[in-house]
Amino acid sequence: MGGFLSLAFLFLCAGIIAVPIASRLGLGSVLGYLLAGIAIGPLLSAVGVDVVAIQHFAEFGVVMMLFLVGLELEPMLLWQMRNRLIGLGGLQVVVTVVAVMVVALALGQPWRIALTLGLIISLSSTAIVLQTLNEKGLMKSDGGQGSFSVLLFQDIAVIPILALVPLLAMPAPAVDSDAAQVAPVGADVAHAAPHGEPRQQTPAKDHAYDSDGAAGHSKASASAHAAPDDHADAHPHDDSHGSTFSLVDGLPTWLQALVTLAAIIFVVILGQFLIRPLFRFIAMARLRELFTAAALLIVIGIALLMTVVGLSPALGTFLAGVVLATSEYRHELESDVEPFKGLLLGLFFITVGAGVNFALLAENFVVIFGLTLGVMLLKAVVMVVLASIFRIRGADRWLFALGLAQAGEFGFVLLSFTVQQNVLPAAIADQLLLVVAMSMLLTPALFIAYDGLIAPRYSAAQNEEADEIDETSSIIIAGHGRWGGIVNRMLRSAGYETTVLDYSSEQLDMLRAFGFKVFFGDATRPDLLHAAGIEHARMLVVAIDDRHLITELTGHVVKNHPNVHVIARAIDRRHVYELYAVGCRDIIRETFDSGVRAGRSAYEALGVHPFEAERLARQFVKDDRAAIVALSEVYDPDVPIHQNTEYVQRAKAIREALEAEMRGAGRAFSHRTDRGWSPPTLRDVSASEEADGKS
Repeated sequence: MGGFLSLAFLFLCAGIIAVPIASRLGLGSVLGYLLAGIAIGPLLSAVGVDVVAIQHFAEFGVVMMLFLVGLELEPMLLWQMRNRLIGLGGLQVVVTVVAVMVVALALGQPWRIALTLGLIISLSSTAIVLQTLNEKGLMKSDGGQGSFSVLLFQDIAVIPILALVPLLAMPAPAVDSDAAQVAPVGADVAHAAPHGEPRQQTPAKDHAYDSDGAAGHSKASASAHAAPDDHADAHPHDDSHGSTFSLVDGLPTWLQALVTLAAIIFVVILGQFLIRPLFRFIAMARLRELFTAAALLIVIGIALLMTVVGLSPALGTFLAGVVLATSEYRHELESDVEPFKGLLLGLFFITVGAGVNFALLAENFVVIFGLTLGVMLLKAVVMVVLASIFRIRGADRWLFALGLAQAGEFGFVLLSFTVQQNVLPAAIADQLLLVVAMSMLLTPALFIAYDGLIAPRYSAAQNEEADEIDETSSIIIAGHGRWGGIVNRMLRSAGYETTVLDYSSEQLDMLRAFGFKVFFGDATRPDLLHAAGIEHARMLVVAIDDRHLITELTGHVVKNHPNVHVIARAIDRRHVYELYAVGCRDIIRETFDSGVRAGRSAYEALGVHPFEAERLARQFVKDDRAAIVALSEVYDPDVPIHQNTEYVQRAKAIREALEAEMRGAGRAFSHRTDRGWSPPTLRDVSASEEADGKS
């Protein structure tokens, strides 16, 4: 127990120290975890900790991640994304596999190994890319949405890949002879013992899942020292998994595939017909911890089933997530599994950094680093070409290409699976493991390069790509998303002509399909505003997503075009103060009005008359606006609000006064219980005036 607690303390300290520092420096949490692992790696080696065994346990975070990804795959979402999901995602996998196969075949590799390498390299890191895009606020961009489509297709493609790998299996002697052919490509055959002699433990071997967690890993370590022939006829999940039972042990390949298909069908049936009744039964106890236990039971149980049929647990949990995507318990499952997924993925990234074989890397640094750069360059080229075909333009094209240039965490799973299935020789897997790990280590650096170098410098190229604005109007709308789209529809329905500027080509294509006149371009550029007719405009609606760009654009127009009425979208209350400071006086918080409407509905649900509820809501809005003006005088952007003593004291005083006023004036019509809306009578008005006089 002491050893376990010591390791847990060490890993938690490493993550808690490294990740906030990395995030503060703009490096992202993923790179923070990786650097934490690299920092504690020598210490773990010095005390004899089996990092591979810990990584073996932490990889279950990938299993949980794919379960959560499956929960997001609602049929309607898939249908809306069908063009990019199937077209962009499908082409990315196919083209990358073909490109890698061509290179591998040209270097003398057998077609089975070439195809396997292509399948492994075609996948990117869902964990790194999605987390980084969300942290940097790039998920809603064209590059972010394209990346999500590709990653989603890759997660789905794992299913046929896992089914295909066993069919590529070769006899052990053939694998060993193939290993010898890899020498010209850079595989360190000297690290593989001669045929029939003991061989050192390979990282790829130990990345396999087993049903017993890290406890079963000692058997994996022991079996890894056996000669290849010892595993030629045994099922890959026999000893290496520490499992005491296997449904496919000793079966021929075709029958293993049949059992695998039956297990997949069983998971679909289980999720469709049995899991819902299980949760209904658990709901009777009204204990939240039972829901958490049931969610873990589902994930672990399906993972165990996949293990005994010779598949990765991620496959089964992914399918179960897809089946449960439309379940009424979907959000409950997400909230229960998400914390475990986050912790295990963090541990996984730490072990990736700690598990880097620096000895092997040092001996073959040029080869491995060259292979890593080659893989990332090849994938980036494929992404750039596909981005051009699917009209991902500007800096988003490079965001898409650089973000998906790495190999993914599922490569670790496929490497272990291919070694167990006698598809890849261990010598190739060892070095490809380093290539995958190094590409993941370099990915955060690519995002940093994009933010600091590519995005700013690419603005010049973006200037040339903006549409020529041949029609102008007195109303300019910058951004046509959910917020700006509503404003535009209201104005056009009332007969007003608008000039719409947006920087999402996908959004504009959709609007043009419905007959809207819209223009592609960056509304924060002064020259584009000039082309849109800002000098003669009556109104500018700033509806873009980025808060800093909103403030910058608003301040520019207020200062240089004072005759233009600016309506600015505020992300939150602090943003209101920032916009107020640059001179804007028509500021709309994006969620404030919906919150007020919800509050008014809450009044009515509690028995308050609709007239009184509406009056209370309007009074709240009026008082809140006055409070913002008063608090803006003491707001300091350089001091956190809770540390600004003057701000806190004034906010408390305003809140107490507001609550006293609302309570005193809020019961004028409480004796009436009419649920529908009816115009106020003279008695209502009299009661309202009397209540206002008392307050």
